[in-house]
Amino acid sequence: MKILVSKCLLGYNCRYKGDNCLNAKVIDLVKQGHQVVAVCPEQDGGLPTPRDPGEIVGDKVLTKEGKDITAEYRKGAEHALELARKEGVDMAVLKSKSPSCGCGKIYDGTFSGTLKDGNGVTAQLLLDNGVKVVTEELL
Repeated sequence: MKILVSKCLLGYNCRYKGDNCLNAKVIDLVKQGHQVVAVCPEQDGGLPTPRDPGEIVGDKVLTKEGKDITAEYRKGAEHALELARKEGVDMAVLKSKSPSCGCGKIYDGTFSGTLKDGNGVTAQLLLDNGVKVVTEELL
């Protein structure tokens, strides 16, 4: 099985804080012989690391200071979809709660740590194009 995976779950220091979310269950997928295609939509969309965190507010992605970073998130999502198609992935395992990768629950746009139902920009684009998406929490 070929799986698109958020780089932070593989131990890459690409999160907004410059750290990672290395996940043992994701590493087990690699050890089991699954082919992994690593992706960080935020970096691929042109955002630096570290960077100001973003959250979805209405139909935009904004930083806490109100800077609109929607274009970078969309560019990164398009790159992830292109990579998924090119590599013929069977599914994606993405970082939960992220405004890019979250699936099912994301932060609510108030920067208070509160969750709401919804999907991140990349997760939604992948789902809209027939890619099965789960988060590391569902492995």
